[in-house]
Amino acid sequence: MRRILGGVTVVALLLGAAPAAAAHPGVPSADRLSWLARHLGRQALPERDGWAADGPGTTGGSAATPERTRVVHDRAELVAALGGDNAGNAADATPKLIYVDGVIDGFDGPDGTALSCADLADPGYRLDAYLAAYDPAVWGRVAPSGPLEEARVRSVANQTRQTQINVGPNTTIVGLRGARLTGLTLMIDRASNVIVRNLTLVDARDCFPAWSPTDGEAGNWNSQYDQISVRRSENVWVDHNTFTDGDNPDSAQPVYFGRPYQVHDGSLDVTHTASLVTASWNRFTKRDKLLLIGSSNTVGPDVGRLRVTLHHNLFDGVLQRLPRVRFGQVDVYNNHYRLGGDGFQYALGVGVQSAIYAQDNFFTLDAAVDPADLLYDWGGTALTERGSWVRRGGGAARPVDLLAAYNATHDPDLAADAGWTPTLRRDPVLPAPLVPVLVDPLAGADRLPL
Repeated sequence: MRRILGGVTVVALLLGAAPAAAAHPGVPSADRLSWLARHLGRQALPERDGWAADGPGTTGGSAATPERTRVVHDRAELVAALGGDNAGNAADATPKLIYVDGVIDGFDGPDGTALSCADLADPGYRLDAYLAAYDPAVWGRVAPSGPLEEARVRSVANQTRQTQINVGPNTTIVGLRGARLTGLTLMIDRASNVIVRNLTLVDARDCFPAWSPTDGEAGNWNSQYDQISVRRSENVWVDHNTFTDGDNPDSAQPVYFGRPYQVHDGSLDVTHTASLVTASWNRFTKRDKLLLIGSSNTVGPDVGRLRVTLHHNLFDGVLQRLPRVRFGQVDVYNNHYRLGGDGFQYALGVGVQSAIYAQDNFFTLDAAVDPADLLYDWGGTALTERGSWVRRGGGAARPVDLLAAYNATHDPDLAADAGWTPTLRRDPVLPAPLVPVLVDPLAGADRLPL
Protein backbone atom coordinates (compact mmCIF):
# COMPACT_ATOMS: atom_id res chain seq x y z
CA MET A 1 0.00 0.00 0.00
CA ARG A 2 2.79 2.42 0.85
CA ARG A 3 4.33 1.90 -2.57
CA ILE A 4 1.00 2.30 -4.37
CA LEU A 5 0.47 5.74 -2.87
CA GLY A 6 4.03 6.79 -3.58
CA GLY A 7 5.44 7.01 -0.08
CA VAL A 8 2.30 7.89 1.89
CA THR A 9 2.29 5.50 4.83
CA VAL A 10 -0.53 3.29 5.94
CA VAL A 11 -0.40 5.13 9.26
CA ALA A 12 -1.29 8.38 7.48
CA LEU A 13 -4.20 6.68 5.79
CA LEU A 14 -5.52 5.37 9.07
CA LEU A 15 -5.21 8.74 10.75
CA GLY A 16 -6.96 10.45 7.83
CA ALA A 17 -5.96 13.52 5.90
CA ALA A 18 -6.33 16.99 7.33
CA PRO A 19 -9.03 19.13 5.71
CA ALA A 20 -8.20 20.71 2.37
CA ALA A 21 -7.61 24.43 2.13
CA ALA A 22 -10.77 26.47 2.26
CA ALA A 23 -11.70 28.38 -0.88
CA HIS A 24 -10.84 32.09 -0.58
CA PRO A 25 -10.98 33.51 -4.09
CA GLY A 26 -8.19 35.97 -4.74
CA VAL A 27 -6.32 35.07 -1.54
CA PRO A 28 -3.35 32.66 -1.62
CA SER A 29 -4.26 29.65 0.50
CA ALA A 30 -1.37 27.25 -0.03
CA ASP A 31 -0.25 27.87 3.54
CA ARG A 32 -3.45 26.21 4.79
CA LEU A 33 -2.87 22.89 3.01
CA SER A 34 -2.67 19.71 5.03
CA TRP A 35 0.68 18.01 5.52
CA LEU A 36 -0.39 15.18 3.22
CA ALA A 37 -1.38 17.61 0.47
CA ARG A 38 1.98 19.34 0.74
CA HIS A 39 3.78 16.00 0.64
CA LEU A 40 1.93 14.65 -2.39
CA GLY A 41 2.20 17.94 -4.25
CA ARG A 42 5.99 17.87 -3.96
CA GLN A 43 6.25 14.22 -4.89
CA ALA A 44 8.24 13.21 -7.95
CA LEU A 45 7.63 10.09 -9.99
CA PRO A 46 9.43 7.23 -8.24
CA GLU A 47 12.48 5.75 -9.90
CA ARG A 48 11.83 3.07 -12.52
CA ASP A 49 8.08 3.76 -12.52
CA GLY A 50 7.51 3.35 -16.23
CA TRP A 51 8.82 5.21 -19.23
CA ALA A 52 8.39 8.64 -17.57
CA ALA A 53 11.18 7.64 -15.18
CA ASP A 54 13.64 7.40 -18.07
CA GLY A 55 16.29 10.03 -18.67
CA PRO A 56 16.09 12.84 -16.11
CA GLY A 57 12.91 11.41 -14.58
CA THR A 58 9.76 13.37 -13.81
CA THR A 59 9.74 15.86 -10.94
CA GLY A 60 7.07 18.26 -12.18
CA GLY A 61 6.78 21.36 -10.02
CA SER A 62 8.34 19.85 -6.91
CA ALA A 63 10.91 22.65 -6.82
CA ALA A 64 8.31 25.43 -6.94
CA THR A 65 8.93 28.42 -4.68
CA PRO A 66 6.15 29.64 -2.35
CA GLU A 67 5.35 32.35 -4.90
CA ARG A 68 4.61 29.71 -7.56
CA THR A 69 2.68 27.40 -5.22
CA ARG A 70 -1.01 28.21 -5.61
CA VAL A 71 -4.44 26.88 -4.75
CA VAL A 72 -6.86 27.69 -7.56
CA HIS A 73 -10.65 27.71 -7.62
CA ASP A 74 -11.65 28.82 -11.15
CA ARG A 75 -10.39 29.07 -14.71
CA ALA A 76 -8.91 32.54 -14.28
CA GLU A 77 -6.91 31.48 -11.23
CA LEU A 78 -5.68 28.34 -13.00
CA VAL A 79 -4.46 30.36 -15.98
CA ALA A 80 -2.79 32.86 -13.62
CA ALA A 81 -1.03 30.10 -11.69
CA LEU A 82 0.27 28.62 -14.94
CA GLY A 83 1.90 31.94 -15.82
CA GLY A 84 -0.84 34.49 -16.40
CA ASP A 85 -1.33 34.42 -20.18
CA ASN A 86 -2.99 31.30 -21.56
CA ALA A 87 -1.60 31.96 -25.04
CA GLY A 88 1.97 32.03 -23.71
CA ASN A 89 1.85 29.80 -20.64
CA ALA A 90 3.26 26.80 -22.52
CA ALA A 91 6.63 28.56 -22.57
CA ASP A 92 6.71 29.30 -18.82
CA ALA A 93 9.37 26.88 -17.55
CA THR A 94 9.47 28.18 -13.97
CA PRO A 95 8.64 25.33 -11.55
CA LYS A 96 5.04 25.65 -10.40
CA LEU A 97 2.86 23.62 -8.07
CA ILE A 98 -0.89 24.08 -8.49
CA TYR A 99 -3.62 22.62 -6.28
CA VAL A 100 -7.14 22.55 -7.70
CA ASP A 101 -9.86 23.16 -5.10
CA GLY A 102 -13.45 22.62 -6.23
CA VAL A 103 -14.76 22.72 -9.81
CA ILE A 104 -13.03 24.59 -12.62
CA ASP A 105 -15.13 25.03 -15.75
CA GLY A 106 -13.43 25.75 -19.07
CA PHE A 107 -16.56 27.59 -20.22
CA ASP A 108 -16.26 30.25 -17.51
CA GLY A 109 -15.74 33.64 -19.14
CA PRO A 110 -13.27 36.28 -17.92
CA ASP A 111 -15.85 37.70 -15.51
CA GLY A 112 -16.90 34.25 -14.30
CA THR A 113 -20.10 34.18 -16.36
CA ALA A 114 -20.81 30.79 -17.92
CA LEU A 115 -20.40 30.74 -21.69
CA SER A 116 -22.38 28.59 -24.10
CA CYS A 117 -21.44 27.13 -27.46
CA ALA A 118 -23.47 29.91 -29.03
CA ASP A 119 -21.26 32.48 -27.31
CA LEU A 120 -18.18 30.93 -28.94
CA ALA A 121 -19.66 30.48 -32.42
CA ASP A 122 -18.50 32.68 -35.27
CA PRO A 123 -21.36 34.87 -36.58
CA GLY A 124 -21.22 32.98 -39.87
CA TYR A 125 -21.76 29.53 -38.32
CA ARG A 126 -25.04 27.78 -37.59
CA LEU A 127 -25.35 24.04 -37.18
CA ASP A 128 -28.63 23.84 -39.06
CA ALA A 129 -27.11 25.66 -42.02
CA TYR A 130 -24.01 23.46 -41.86
CA LEU A 131 -26.12 20.29 -41.92
CA ALA A 132 -28.15 21.55 -44.85
CA ALA A 133 -25.09 22.58 -46.85
CA TYR A 134 -22.92 19.49 -46.35
CA ASP A 135 -25.51 16.73 -46.39
CA PRO A 136 -23.84 14.05 -48.54
CA ALA A 137 -27.05 13.78 -50.58
CA VAL A 138 -26.51 17.42 -51.58
CA TRP A 139 -22.78 18.07 -51.23
CA GLY A 140 -21.45 14.63 -52.07
CA ARG A 141 -18.72 12.75 -50.25
CA VAL A 142 -15.99 15.34 -50.45
CA ALA A 143 -14.57 17.42 -47.62
CA PRO A 144 -16.62 20.50 -46.68
CA SER A 145 -15.30 23.81 -47.98
CA GLY A 146 -16.54 27.33 -48.44
CA PRO A 147 -17.89 30.03 -46.11
CA LEU A 148 -19.76 27.75 -43.67
CA GLU A 149 -16.77 25.46 -43.13
CA GLU A 150 -14.51 28.48 -42.75
CA ALA A 151 -16.91 29.85 -40.11
CA ARG A 152 -16.82 26.50 -38.31
CA VAL A 153 -13.01 26.64 -38.27
CA ARG A 154 -13.10 30.15 -36.82
CA SER A 155 -15.56 28.91 -34.19
CA VAL A 156 -13.13 26.14 -33.25
CA ALA A 157 -10.39 28.74 -32.86
CA ASN A 158 -12.65 30.71 -30.51
CA GLN A 159 -13.30 27.63 -28.40
CA THR A 160 -9.64 26.66 -28.36
CA ARG A 161 -8.68 30.02 -26.88
CA GLN A 162 -11.33 29.52 -24.19
CA THR A 163 -11.28 25.84 -23.22
CA GLN A 164 -7.75 24.69 -24.05
CA ILE A 165 -5.59 25.39 -20.99
CA ASN A 166 -1.89 25.46 -21.90
CA VAL A 167 0.51 23.89 -19.40
CA GLY A 168 4.21 24.77 -19.33
CA PRO A 169 7.23 22.66 -18.35
CA ASN A 170 8.13 21.81 -14.75
CA THR A 171 4.54 21.83 -13.54
CA THR A 172 2.54 19.76 -11.07
CA ILE A 173 -1.25 20.03 -11.04
CA VAL A 174 -2.87 18.06 -8.23
CA GLY A 175 -6.50 18.03 -7.18
CA LEU A 176 -7.63 18.38 -3.60
CA ARG A 177 -10.50 16.11 -2.61
CA GLY A 178 -13.43 16.50 -5.01
CA ALA A 179 -11.49 18.57 -7.55
CA ARG A 180 -13.01 18.57 -11.04
CA LEU A 181 -11.99 20.02 -14.37
CA THR A 182 -14.99 20.22 -16.66
CA GLY A 183 -15.32 21.32 -20.26
CA LEU A 184 -11.61 21.90 -20.75
CA THR A 185 -8.44 20.37 -22.19
CA LEU A 186 -5.09 20.32 -20.43
CA MET A 187 -2.69 20.85 -23.33
CA ILE A 188 0.87 19.70 -22.59
CA ASP A 189 2.68 20.73 -25.77
CA ARG A 190 6.45 21.30 -25.87
CA ALA A 191 6.22 21.19 -22.08
CA SER A 192 8.33 18.42 -20.59
CA ASN A 193 8.42 17.38 -16.92
CA VAL A 194 4.72 17.61 -16.01
CA ILE A 195 2.69 15.78 -13.36
CA VAL A 196 -1.14 15.64 -13.26
CA ARG A 197 -2.73 13.84 -10.30
CA ASN A 198 -6.00 13.32 -8.45
CA LEU A 199 -8.34 15.16 -10.81
CA THR A 200 -11.73 14.20 -12.20
CA LEU A 201 -11.83 15.37 -15.82
CA VAL A 202 -15.35 15.71 -17.20
CA ASP A 203 -16.91 16.42 -20.61
CA ALA A 204 -14.22 18.09 -22.72
CA ARG A 205 -16.87 18.70 -25.35
CA ASP A 206 -16.41 20.14 -28.81
CA CYS A 207 -19.08 22.68 -29.76
CA PHE A 208 -18.20 22.46 -33.45
CA PRO A 209 -17.38 18.90 -34.61
CA ALA A 210 -16.09 18.46 -38.15
CA TRP A 211 -17.84 16.30 -40.73
CA SER A 212 -15.29 14.00 -42.41
CA PRO A 213 -17.12 12.24 -45.26
CA THR A 214 -14.17 10.01 -46.22
CA ASP A 215 -13.41 8.81 -42.67
CA GLY A 216 -14.55 5.19 -42.93
CA GLU A 217 -17.12 3.81 -45.32
CA ALA A 218 -19.92 6.13 -44.21
CA GLY A 219 -17.99 9.15 -42.93
CA ASN A 220 -17.69 10.32 -39.35
CA TRP A 221 -18.01 13.34 -37.11
CA ASN A 222 -14.67 14.15 -35.50
CA SER A 223 -13.96 16.30 -32.47
CA GLN A 224 -11.02 18.49 -31.57
CA TYR A 225 -10.50 18.25 -27.81
CA ASP A 226 -8.93 15.62 -25.55
CA GLN A 227 -9.17 15.78 -21.79
CA ILE A 228 -5.37 15.66 -21.57
CA SER A 229 -3.24 15.99 -24.69
CA VAL A 230 0.51 15.34 -24.60
CA ARG A 231 2.40 16.57 -27.66
CA ARG A 232 6.11 17.14 -28.35
CA SER A 233 6.85 16.63 -24.65
CA GLU A 234 8.77 14.16 -22.50
CA ASN A 235 8.61 12.94 -18.91
CA VAL A 236 4.92 13.27 -18.14
CA TRP A 237 3.22 11.41 -15.27
CA VAL A 238 -0.60 11.14 -15.21
CA ASP A 239 -1.68 9.42 -12.00
CA HIS A 240 -4.86 8.71 -10.01
CA ASN A 241 -7.22 10.67 -12.25
CA THR A 242 -10.78 9.88 -13.37
CA PHE A 243 -11.81 10.48 -16.99
CA THR A 244 -15.51 10.64 -17.81
CA ASP A 245 -18.08 12.40 -20.00
CA GLY A 246 -20.39 12.76 -17.00
CA ASP A 247 -24.01 13.34 -17.97
CA ASN A 248 -23.13 14.18 -21.60
CA PRO A 249 -22.08 10.84 -23.14
CA ASP A 250 -21.61 10.45 -26.88
CA SER A 251 -24.32 7.79 -26.80
CA ALA A 252 -26.84 10.55 -26.03
CA GLN A 253 -25.89 12.71 -29.02
CA PRO A 254 -28.08 12.95 -32.14
CA VAL A 255 -27.34 11.25 -35.45
CA TYR A 256 -26.60 13.41 -38.48
CA PHE A 257 -25.83 12.08 -41.96
CA GLY A 258 -26.38 8.59 -40.56
CA ARG A 259 -23.46 8.90 -38.13
CA PRO A 260 -23.34 9.79 -34.40
CA TYR A 261 -22.64 13.46 -33.78
CA GLN A 262 -19.57 12.83 -31.66
CA VAL A 263 -18.60 15.75 -29.44
CA HIS A 264 -15.69 14.14 -27.56
CA ASP A 265 -12.23 12.99 -28.59
CA GLY A 266 -9.66 11.21 -26.41
CA SER A 267 -9.13 10.94 -22.69
CA LEU A 268 -5.33 10.96 -22.78
CA ASP A 269 -3.68 11.18 -26.20
CA VAL A 270 0.09 11.03 -26.68
CA THR A 271 0.99 12.29 -30.15
CA HIS A 272 3.29 14.46 -32.30
CA THR A 273 6.63 12.90 -31.19
CA ALA A 274 5.80 12.95 -27.45
CA SER A 275 7.48 10.26 -25.38
CA LEU A 276 8.36 9.02 -21.88
CA VAL A 277 4.86 9.03 -20.40
CA THR A 278 3.58 6.98 -17.45
CA ALA A 279 -0.18 6.71 -16.85
CA SER A 280 -0.89 4.89 -13.58
CA TRP A 281 -3.84 4.21 -11.31
CA ASN A 282 -6.34 6.12 -13.49
CA ARG A 283 -10.03 5.32 -13.95
CA PHE A 284 -11.56 5.66 -17.43
CA THR A 285 -15.31 5.27 -17.30
CA LYS A 286 -18.08 5.21 -19.92
CA ARG A 287 -16.19 6.93 -22.73
CA ASP A 288 -15.67 6.07 -26.38
CA LYS A 289 -12.12 7.03 -27.46
CA LEU A 290 -9.52 6.84 -24.71
CA LEU A 291 -5.83 6.52 -25.46
CA LEU A 292 -4.41 7.31 -28.88
CA ILE A 293 -0.64 6.91 -29.01
CA GLY A 294 0.69 8.26 -32.31
CA SER A 295 -1.31 10.60 -34.49
CA SER A 296 -0.79 9.30 -38.03
CA ASN A 297 0.51 6.34 -40.03
CA THR A 298 3.20 8.45 -41.67
CA VAL A 299 6.66 7.03 -41.07
CA GLY A 300 8.78 9.93 -39.86
CA PRO A 301 9.61 11.73 -36.62
CA ASP A 302 7.39 9.48 -34.45
CA VAL A 303 9.71 6.54 -35.06
CA GLY A 304 11.66 5.87 -31.86
CA ARG A 305 9.28 8.05 -29.85
CA LEU A 306 5.86 7.46 -28.23
CA ARG A 307 7.26 5.33 -25.37
CA VAL A 308 4.43 5.00 -22.84
CA THR A 309 3.70 2.87 -19.77
CA LEU A 310 0.12 2.07 -18.69
CA HIS A 311 -0.17 0.25 -15.37
CA HIS A 312 -2.84 -0.31 -12.73
CA ASN A 313 -5.54 1.57 -14.64
CA LEU A 314 -9.24 0.68 -14.64
CA PHE A 315 -11.03 0.74 -18.01
CA ASP A 316 -14.72 0.59 -17.11
CA GLY A 317 -17.49 0.51 -19.71
CA VAL A 318 -15.31 2.08 -22.42
CA LEU A 319 -15.33 1.31 -26.13
CA GLN A 320 -11.99 1.60 -27.93
CA ARG A 321 -8.33 2.72 -27.92
CA LEU A 322 -7.26 1.03 -24.68
CA PRO A 323 -4.78 1.98 -26.13
CA ARG A 324 -4.44 2.29 -29.92
CA VAL A 325 -0.74 2.51 -30.77
CA ARG A 326 1.41 3.57 -33.68
CA PHE A 327 5.22 3.26 -33.64
CA GLY A 328 5.71 3.38 -29.87
CA GLN A 329 7.06 0.86 -27.39
CA VAL A 330 4.08 0.72 -25.02
CA ASP A 331 4.11 -1.30 -21.79
CA VAL A 332 0.58 -2.32 -20.73
CA TYR A 333 0.53 -4.32 -17.50
CA ASN A 334 -1.66 -5.02 -14.49
CA ASN A 335 -4.68 -3.12 -15.83
CA HIS A 336 -8.31 -4.17 -15.30
CA TYR A 337 -10.67 -4.00 -18.27
CA ARG A 338 -14.44 -4.15 -17.62
CA LEU A 339 -15.85 -4.21 -21.14
CA GLY A 340 -19.04 -4.85 -23.06
CA GLY A 341 -22.35 -3.28 -23.98
CA ASP A 342 -23.50 -1.48 -27.09
CA GLY A 343 -20.73 0.05 -29.13
CA PHE A 344 -17.75 -1.84 -27.72
CA GLN A 345 -15.09 -2.19 -30.42
CA TYR A 346 -11.73 -3.43 -29.11
CA ALA A 347 -9.15 -3.01 -26.36
CA LEU A 348 -5.62 -3.10 -27.80
CA GLY A 349 -5.17 -1.48 -31.20
CA VAL A 350 -2.06 -2.74 -32.97
CA GLY A 351 -1.07 0.05 -35.36
CA VAL A 352 1.74 0.73 -37.81
CA GLN A 353 5.16 -0.28 -36.42
CA SER A 354 3.68 -0.50 -32.93
CA ALA A 355 5.35 -2.53 -30.20
CA ILE A 356 2.84 -3.28 -27.42
CA TYR A 357 3.99 -5.43 -24.51
CA ALA A 358 0.81 -6.53 -22.66
CA GLN A 359 1.33 -8.56 -19.50
CA ASP A 360 -0.90 -9.82 -16.69
CA ASN A 361 -3.98 -7.78 -17.49
CA PHE A 362 -7.43 -8.90 -16.32
CA PHE A 363 -10.51 -8.68 -18.56
CA THR A 364 -14.05 -8.80 -17.19
CA LEU A 365 -16.29 -9.17 -20.25
CA ASP A 366 -19.98 -9.25 -21.05
CA ALA A 367 -21.09 -12.55 -22.51
CA ALA A 368 -21.36 -10.94 -25.95
CA VAL A 369 -17.67 -9.99 -26.08
CA ASP A 370 -15.42 -12.64 -27.60
CA PRO A 371 -11.86 -12.58 -26.22
CA ALA A 372 -10.69 -12.93 -29.83
CA ASP A 373 -12.00 -9.41 -30.46
CA LEU A 374 -10.01 -7.68 -27.75
CA LEU A 375 -7.22 -7.06 -30.26
CA TYR A 376 -7.58 -5.06 -33.47
CA ASP A 377 -5.12 -4.84 -36.33
CA TRP A 378 -4.64 -1.23 -37.43
CA GLY A 379 -1.75 -2.11 -39.72
CA GLY A 380 0.63 -3.55 -37.15
CA THR A 381 2.45 -6.86 -37.32
CA ALA A 382 3.19 -8.05 -33.79
CA LEU A 383 2.66 -7.67 -30.08
CA THR A 384 3.84 -9.47 -26.98
CA GLU A 385 0.89 -10.69 -24.87
CA ARG A 386 1.16 -12.94 -21.86
CA GLY A 387 -0.49 -13.70 -18.55
CA SER A 388 -3.96 -12.43 -19.53
CA TRP A 389 -6.99 -13.66 -17.58
CA VAL A 390 -10.62 -13.37 -18.65
CA ARG A 391 -13.92 -13.60 -16.78
CA ARG A 392 -16.74 -13.68 -19.33
CA GLY A 393 -20.45 -13.31 -18.69
CA GLY A 394 -20.21 -14.03 -14.96
CA GLY A 395 -18.35 -17.28 -15.47
CA ALA A 396 -15.16 -18.40 -13.80
CA ALA A 397 -11.97 -16.48 -14.45
CA ARG A 398 -9.40 -18.36 -16.53
CA PRO A 399 -6.15 -17.67 -18.36
CA VAL A 400 -6.61 -16.89 -22.04
CA ASP A 401 -4.01 -16.50 -24.76
CA LEU A 402 -5.54 -13.45 -26.42
CA LEU A 403 -3.09 -13.48 -29.32
CA ALA A 404 -3.81 -17.11 -30.15
CA ALA A 405 -7.56 -16.44 -29.93
CA TYR A 406 -7.20 -13.47 -32.27
CA ASN A 407 -5.04 -15.35 -34.78
CA ALA A 408 -7.48 -18.27 -34.84
CA THR A 409 -10.28 -16.05 -36.15
CA HIS A 410 -8.53 -13.20 -38.01
CA ASP A 411 -6.17 -12.85 -40.94
CA PRO A 412 -3.39 -11.99 -41.26
CA ASP A 413 -1.91 -13.32 -38.03
CA LEU A 414 -0.07 -11.06 -35.64
CA ALA A 415 3.38 -12.25 -34.61
CA ALA A 416 4.05 -12.97 -30.93
CA ASP A 417 7.15 -10.84 -30.31
CA ALA A 418 7.01 -7.04 -30.24
CA GLY A 419 10.80 -6.97 -30.22
CA TRP A 420 11.53 -5.54 -26.79
CA THR A 421 11.20 -6.28 -23.07
CA PRO A 422 10.25 -3.59 -20.53
CA THR A 423 12.79 -2.81 -17.84
CA LEU A 424 11.23 0.27 -16.23
CA ARG A 425 8.89 -1.28 -13.70
CA ARG A 426 9.04 -0.18 -10.10
CA ASP A 427 7.64 -3.34 -8.52
CA PRO A 428 7.17 -6.96 -9.59
CA VAL A 429 4.21 -7.55 -11.88
CA LEU A 430 1.18 -8.96 -10.06
CA PRO A 431 -0.48 -12.16 -11.25
CA ALA A 432 -3.53 -11.10 -13.27
CA PRO A 433 -6.13 -12.63 -10.87
CA LEU A 434 -5.01 -10.17 -8.17
CA VAL A 435 -5.39 -7.10 -10.40
CA PRO A 436 -9.13 -6.38 -9.87
CA VAL A 437 -8.76 -6.77 -6.11
CA LEU A 438 -6.15 -4.03 -6.01
CA VAL A 439 -7.00 -1.77 -8.94
CA ASP A 440 -10.77 -1.42 -8.56
CA PRO A 441 -10.78 0.28 -5.14
CA LEU A 442 -7.59 2.30 -5.64
CA ALA A 443 -7.67 3.59 -9.23
CA GLY A 444 -9.03 7.04 -9.99
CA ALA A 445 -9.37 10.41 -8.31
CA ASP A 446 -10.06 10.85 -4.59
CA ARG A 447 -8.24 7.65 -3.66
CA LEU A 448 -5.12 9.46 -2.51
CA PRO A 449 -5.18 10.74 1.09
CA LEU A 450 -5.72 14.42 0.37
